Amino acid sequence: MKRIATCLAAALLAWPALAHTPQQPPHQSYGEGDFKLESGEAIRDFAISYVTHGTLNAKKSNAILMVTAISGNHHRIDFMIGPGKALDPTKYFIICTDAIGNGLTSSPSNSKAQPRMSFPKFTIRDMVESQYRLVKEKFGIDHVVAVIGPSMGGMQVLQWGVSHPDFMDALVAMVPLAKTPAWSVAVMEASRKAIQNDPAWKDGNYEAPPEKGVRLWRDILTFLSARTPDMYQAQFKNGMDVLPWMEAQETALLKAFDANDWIYQTWAYERHDVGATQGFGGDTAKALASIKARTLILTGSKDLLNPEFEPLEAGKAIPNVVMKTISPGTVTGHASAGGAFPADVDFLNREISGFLDLVTERGQKLQ
Repeated sequence: MKRIATCLAAALLAWPALAHTPQQPPHQSYGEGDFKLESGEAIRDFAISYVTHGTLNAKKSNAILMVTAISGNHHRIDFMIGPGKALDPTKYFIICTDAIGNGLTSSPSNSKAQPRMSFPKFTIRDMVESQYRLVKEKFGIDHVVAVIGPSMGGMQVLQWGVSHPDFMDALVAMVPLAKTPAWSVAVMEASRKAIQNDPAWKDGNYEAPPEKGVRLWRDILTFLSARTPDMYQAQFKNGMDVLPWMEAQETALLKAFDANDWIYQTWAYERHDVGATQGFGGDTAKALASIKARTLILTGSKDLLNPEFEPLEAGKAIPNVVMKTISPGTVTGHASAGGAFPADVDFLNREISGFLDLVTERGQKLQ
């Protein structure tokens, strides 16, 4: 528990993920024109944001697609990218994407044609289709080694397996959901109300961040849902010491967060169900049973955002699945896939690296 307390004091456990620095691969964007959504509406002048690590081999057989968490960006799992790590750029060509509505890919905050609340609503499946077009059209890749992502990224991962079952060898879903349960819907609704009930939100037409709403959003989402009571016990021996810490953490996020982007992504998050994919008639288990890829589902103990019971139940329907708890015996909950805790980082790198080695026959299938 002392190690947890030390890490907590140093880490910023929140969305969005880290900002881009000049030392990292260049930030790129691919225009897909008017992007038709599942609803029949379209995002005009759509562009998807991404970065790549490593080199695509001549056979285009070493690609891995990374998809990100809600309000996160292409840096979300940087702690697993690098030589000797699970996503080793000396072996793999890693395409790290930004999801619709995260402020980098087309979003309410950056759209000139459909700004703010005039932006059309989208789904998790729309996110997947935008990524599919990127991989196919931009890179000419017909098959990837794996699709990997945490939280809402894990939701996209499972949807990838249902929507495009022959497109990948493996799926790696960290703290995911296959069908958003009532608890997670309630968290999303509370986080939205925190923002929308702030008069400064102005029905989405704010000139400056609706500060009171964003502070309350941070409390609900990051401090109460993405963490566990055990983590607070380890960090704060005096309970009242949490209050100035919370205020400082809230302030740190104000300039890096767009309220409307969050609202739109929560609408996609809460409505998600792989069973709603065309051809499955709302049958979640049937949709999951259609997944052909080897699947690794990693859950967090005491996850208060994406409760463990949902992915554990979902895993029963997937034919070729491995289920693991991140760092068994620890209690970092949803944050176990956040990259803040050395034990969790080591566990994820070790388990995912081993899983990908099996999938690729220790790299033989990449040649």
